[in-house]
Amino acid sequence: MYRSALLALVVVFSLTACRSDSADQDYAERMAVEHSGETPVATAGTAGADTLDVDVMDVVYATVEGQEISGYLAKPREAEGPVPGVIVIHEWWGLNDNIRAMTRKLAAEGYAALAVDLYRGRVAENPSDARTYMGEAMENAEASRENLRQAHNFLSDEYGAPRVGSIGWCFGGGWSLQSALAMPDELDVTVIYYGRLVTDSEALASIEAPIIGFFGAEDDGIPVEQVRTFERALNDLGKDVEVHVYGGADHAFANPSGERYNEEAAADSWQRTVAFLAEHLK
Repeated sequence: MYRSALLALVVVFSLTACRSDSADQDYAERMAVEHSGETPVATAGTAGADTLDVDVMDVVYATVEGQEISGYLAKPREAEGPVPGVIVIHEWWGLNDNIRAMTRKLAAEGYAALAVDLYRGRVAENPSDARTYMGEAMENAEASRENLRQAHNFLSDEYGAPRVGSIGWCFGGGWSLQSALAMPDELDVTVIYYGRLVTDSEALASIEAPIIGFFGAEDDGIPVEQVRTFERALNDLGKDVEVHVYGGADHAFANPSGERYNEEAAADSWQRTVAFLAEHLK
């Protein structure tokens, strides 16, 4: 198993190395367009997250390249004993109030939810900064993977989480998939919201975690054809995958601060997320 995982990671690293700088730049530019009109602040769409019966704290969960990395941990207040863990991966703005609110919502469902920080303490307040921070995290991909590995270890070792999953939106959705690729034997479930996909069967072969993905039919950045290729590749490999594409929904349909927020798709995908996590983590 170790050998197969190692070979799979070599494939992933090779694919990343072969991807041209222009492709990454094009992706960053698309994200700038897809997130236009958004504001990196909590909005009415996160209403109720402040009244949930959870405990929250800032924690140092990793040390990457000699730098301590802090995240945001939320846990159910009345939990008796260890609870499953969820790695929460921010979208391209960074670890902001919207992501903290979603982290509290996950904790209220019975999880130790750890919002990681792939931007190392920086939060974008405009598209230009978001593009820069995202580009740096993508360029230094191995450091980002190590960040997520240590987040998993923190939940598993520090808090005794018996099972650990990942969830992310947009930039974070792509890294939720990368978490499954980087930790094929450790991660227990993966949730992807309109994240950048890997469609190569050889790269996907190592994945063991069940995957659920949510995408918008109108999303030009993550087109439906690519989503279906991803889904077919996993099905052909016999993997546990569930994909939902929402008609009329665009990129970032679950972000209540953006112009593309789709309340119906956001509500349905959240209900499915909660059920999927419960099925595979509890």
